[in-house]
Amino acid sequence: MAEEIYQLAVDITLKTISGKWKTSILCNLGTAPMRTGELKRRLPGISQRILTKQLKELETDQIIKRKVYPEVPPRVEYCLTEHGKTLRKILLEMSEWGSEHAELQNASGHNYEIIDQNLKGFQDMS
Repeated sequence: MAEEIYQLAVDITLKTISGKWKTSILCNLGTAPMRTGELKRRLPGISQRILTKQLKELETDQIIKRKVYPEVPPRVEYCLTEHGKTLRKILLEMSEWGSEHAELQNASGHNYEIIDQNLKGFQDMS
């Protein structure tokens, strides 16, 4: 496996959760295990290709796990790992910081809009 070198440990955290949809995926999985179709319905605008790619990345990083049920047709569910649940505090604090930063930027003439303020999935991760 190729060596990855990071300047700071926080860079590893940011790399792991970066991606337009990863935090939304994690927030949804924080409420309950879900199948791909349910995640897709809860994330309007995400393509199947991107959802699959980001789920695979989160699984590779051991943030979520994929469970395949031996049924016909096959049923696959995704859920947070214990390691993934440790992101709870970080994601809640980043959400709070993001809201405060958006307010500051909006007061300076920018137009930041936060579509989903529901943090229940992050709160339920523990």
